[in-house]
Formats: sequence, C-alpha cells, structure tokens
Amino acid sequence: MGTLNINHELDDQIFNTINPLDPEEFRRQGHKIVNFLADYYQNIEQYPVCSQVNPGYLQKIVPNSAPNNSESLEKILKDVERDIIPGLTHWQSPNFFAYFPSSGSTAGFLGEMLSVGFNVVGFNWISSPAATELESIVMDWFGKMLNLLICFLFASGGGGVLQGTTCEAMLCTIVAARDQMLRKISRENFGKLVVYASDQTHFSLKKAAHIAGIDPGNFRVIPTIKANEYTLCPKSLRLAILNDLKEGNVPLFLCATIGTTSTTSVDPLRLLCEIAKEFGIWVHVDAAYAGSACICPEFQVFLDGVENANSFSLNAHKWFFSTLDCCCLWVKDPSALTNALSTNPECLRNKATELNQVIDYKDWQIALSRRFRALKLWLVLRSYGVTNLRNLIRSHVNMAKHFEGLVATDKRFEIFVPRKFAMVCFRISPLVLSQVSTKFDDEKEVNMFNTKLVESINSCGKLYLTHGVVGGTYIIRFAIGASLTHYRHVDVAWKVIQDHANALLNQGYV
Repeated sequence: MGTLNINHELDDQIFNTINPLDPEEFRRQGHKIVNFLADYYQNIEQYPVCSQVNPGYLQKIVPNSAPNNSESLEKILKDVERDIIPGLTHWQSPNFFAYFPSSGSTAGFLGEMLSVGFNVVGFNWISSPAATELESIVMDWFGKMLNLLICFLFASGGGGVLQGTTCEAMLCTIVAARDQMLRKISRENFGKLVVYASDQTHFSLKKAAHIAGIDPGNFRVIPTIKANEYTLCPKSLRLAILNDLKEGNVPLFLCATIGTTSTTSVDPLRLLCEIAKEFGIWVHVDAAYAGSACICPEFQVFLDGVENANSFSLNAHKWFFSTLDCCCLWVKDPSALTNALSTNPECLRNKATELNQVIDYKDWQIALSRRFRALKLWLVLRSYGVTNLRNLIRSHVNMAKHFEGLVATDKRFEIFVPRKFAMVCFRISPLVLSQVSTKFDDEKEVNMFNTKLVESINSCGKLYLTHGVVGGTYIIRFAIGASLTHYRHVDVAWKVIQDHANALLNQGYV
C-alpha cells in the first residue's frame, strides 16, 4: 500500500510540473500563437513567395533526436521563425498565383481552432451528436446556395458529407459505384469494369481507380482538343463506351469536371449525363476549384445538367475561405455509399443507429475517425454571409479580368484559352519568338522559352506561378484567389512578368 501511495505522489508531482492541458497555460500560449500568426500575415509580403531553400536544408539545422526535457513556447517560436518559415511556400501571400488557391480567412482559422480545441472524434452520431447534425445542416445550406436540386439534399433522400479532399470523394464514389454494379453482374466480372475520364480530368481519379481495384488497362483517357476548349467530347465518350461493350467490358464510372486544373475548362454535363444514363454509368462531377464560384447565380450556368449526375463535389478549402481540409461531397443515393463503406462492430452499437434515427458519417467515407470540419464551414457561412462570400469570389474574378486585359495589351503575349473563372492561361506568343530566331518555329523551343520565363520569375521570389501542358503546349497559369490579393498585387505581378520576359528576349534566349 505504501508503494502505491509513493507512486501516486510521484504522479501528482509530474502532473503539477507538466499538465498537457492546463486551461490557463493554454490561454497564455494561445495568445502568443495568435499574435505570432497575426504578425506573420502582417509581414507576409516580406518573404519570398516560393521557398528558396535547397532539398534537405532542415535536416542540417535541427537536432537529430527529440529533446529529453521540455522547451518553452518562446524558444520554439523563435526556431519556427528562423528555421521553418524560410522553408514555407507562402500560400496565403497576396503574390501567390500558383496552382489553385487555398484561401484562408479569420473565420476559417477560428473555426479550425474550435474544432481542434474540442478534439472530438465524430465517427458516428453518438460519439458527438452536434458534429454529425451540424455537418448535415451546413451541407444542405451549401447545396441550397449552389441551387442544387433537392435530390442532392437530405430532405429528398440525398445528402452531403465533408471529406478531406477530392481524392477521397473520388475514391468513395468509385467504390460505391463498383459495389453497386457488382451486385448486379457478380464479382466474377470485377476485371471488366471500366472508368472514363478526359486527358484533362484530375490525376487523382486514376489513383482512386487503382486503389478501388480497377484494372489499370480499363482506365480510359479520352483526348480533348483546343477547338472544344479541352472539354470532354460526348461523341468521343460514346465511341469509347461502345467499343468497351463490343469487347465485353462493363462501363462503370465517368468523371466530368467543372474547372479543369490546366485551363478551368467545363465539360458539357448535360450531354455527358444523358449518355451515361443510357449505359447505366455512375457520373461524378468534380468541381474542386470552380464549384465555389457557383454560389454566384451568374456561374450556375456551368452546373447545367448536374441534376442528372450521381455525385458532385467541390473543395471549400480552395476558394471558399474554409482552410484545408474541407471537401464537400453530395450524393443522390447515400445508400450507395453506406452499402459499400459501412462497418458495424459491437463496440459502436447504440440505440439511435440501430433504430435508423441518425446518420453515421463513418459509413460515408474510407476512414473510421473524422474531424469536426463542419464547425469551420459553419463559422465561414455565418461570419461572412452569402452576399459577402459571393462578392469576395466576384472580386477575384474581376481581378482576373483585369489581368487578362493587361496581357491582351502586350502583343508579345497571347491568351491561350478563354478565361472562365479567376485563372488566366497565357504564354509568350510563338509569332513573337519566331522573329527572334527561326529555331522557335519548333513548338518544343517555344515551350522551353516559356518554361525558362516561369523559372526566372519564381526564382526572384516576388511572386509564384505554375504551368500546365495542354495538347503539347506549355502554358503559364495565373490563378487569383488568395484572400490578401488586391489589384495592386496583380499590377505588380504583371510588371514582374514583363520585366523577366524583356530580360530573356533581350538575351536572345541563349
């Protein structure tokens, strides 16, 4: 008994020395973190947008083992400033025009803080009822903002779920479509299932299909052409399906896109869905980037035909100020997901689930555990409201129009495809380069020049751009969506682009 008392006393001493969740210490350190981040955003423009460090830089400056004793937050933050920040590419910088945006916001950050602070693991309703019910509510709210038909909302038997990323949404829907089809044709025909995409569909689909067990030889990539603005051609889809049927294969899944990665093209949903329905194919609509813009009525034309799809997703962490990760997935038939993804172990049994009174979101996703993502989306929706969110998105689109106009005034550049949202695709014109040297009659040399231009711009640290290759043509992508970006940043970026183009052209491109 004496030994037990000694152990209790030692444990009390340890607890009094280090309490991992002391409310007052949390308050003190939390203020420091908030102030540190506020200072970071206030001074974000002083950092090179794209990190300039070399591979392996951090291994050389941090200790090779964890500390035995505790260190103060003050010391850790100094190390963050000295060692970590130089290795960051600053996605929230107003001069970040690469990839697609990962737009942050005060409401998104604070919602994330609340979610992490509560630290609930809401795999089913009983594990945190508010987490499940708020998610259902905000997904219906969002669906109504997009003007989705009621068939995607809970009121009409559909419903929405928050996944981590589009990759997860694609995987879940392929698995749902797969199992639904195999129940009809038997698992003996698994190897005959076929997935369809265009050469502009996000590469995550191929990964998802692979994980779902689809034969790599049955992943159909349908070529697109510039004349159709790199959209998926319905006639080409039909021919691919007919060819598969002739070969004895089973058409399973089609991914159509609203806002492709390289050029933000929009596939003709209505026509594609009509063909898919004819052959019993599941249609998933990937609107990861551009879907957020569709809360604005003027962009809802791009959703024409989505009511005929089986599932629809967008990333609120891209262009909806909700911070990573927050992918919104709606399905018409939730049972397709739950039939494929449900688990019912004894340890999770409860009356509400067994009486079918509730949603258990663990059965709508791959993983068991899940974060309280709905909280940050709820804060964003309530803190800004629909009107302000629409205006924020419109402001980014208007800045993109402004940049598009700047490019059009310089005849050395060409707009490669029409702008649809807040991204402009452009390059140095081959005609201009051919006047510099006849070697630029070769498209490969034109691509190399534009590659050098992007590399030169990014190495200066003043802004960050990324590229795409479409139909063999290298294009420069200028994507606006960072929350801190204003017109002056767009104007400065254009000046930087022109200066670097001038330098390369004056060098005669050696």
